[in-house]
Amino acid sequence: RIINLLAGLALLIGVSVEVLTGNHLTYSEWYLWLQLAVCVIFIFDFASALTRRHADSRYYILNILLLIISIPYLNILHWIGFVPMRSTAVIIAALPLVRSFVAMGVVVQWFIGSGVRRLFAAYLFTVVCFTYLAALIFYDYEVGINHHLHGFGNALWWAWMGVTTVGAAIFPVTAIGKVICVVLPIIGMAMFPVFTVYITALYQRVERGTTVAQEKDKPKISE
Repeated sequence: RIINLLAGLALLIGVSVEVLTGNHLTYSEWYLWLQLAVCVIFIFDFASALTRRHADSRYYILNILLLIISIPYLNILHWIGFVPMRSTAVIIAALPLVRSFVAMGVVVQWFIGSGVRRLFAAYLFTVVCFTYLAALIFYDYEVGINHHLHGFGNALWWAWMGVTTVGAAIFPVTAIGKVICVVLPIIGMAMFPVFTVYITALYQRVERGTTVAQEKDKPKISE
C-alpha cells in the first residue's frame, strides 16, 4: 500500500510538472519513463492481488479493470513510433493517473477506518483529485488560446467553481475544455450529497451522546 501511495504521488507530481513546464504538444522523455515505472509497480500489484484466495468474482473483475488502466499505452505507442494527437495522448496519459488516485484512495481509507468517516474521506479525496486533474487538463488545452486564462491558478480556481456548480468568468474555447466544463458540475452534484449524509450522521451522534448524558444526570427517584 505504501509503495502504491508513493508511486501515485510520484506520477501526480510528474504530470503536474510536465503540464506546467512542458510544450503542451508532446510529452517529455523523463515523464514517459516515470509513467512506465509507475505502471510496472501497478501491474505487479495486480499480480499479487490475484494470488489472494477466498475472493469473489467482483474482486477479480475490479482488479482486471485496474490492470487495463495500468498498462503504459503511451509508452507502447512511443516505442512503435506512433505519435497520437495531443487530445488523444492526454486521455491515454490520464489512465495511469486514475489508477494512481485509486491506489492513494485505498491508502487513505485504510488509515481512516470504516463507517461514515471512511465514506466522507473517500468522497473528499475523489472530489479533490479529480478537480485537480480537471484543472491540469483544462490548463494544458486552454493556455495560450484562452485569453481569459492567466496561469494555472486561474485554471484551478475555474475547476473548483465548476465542481461547486457556481461557475466562473472563464469560458472554455476548446472542445476538451467544454467537455470538462460539463463534467465538473455533474461530479459535484453527484458527490455533495455524501457531505450532507456525513454532517447528518455527526449531528445524530452528538444528539445521541447528549441524550445519554442527560439520562445519566437525572436524579434517581427512590421507591
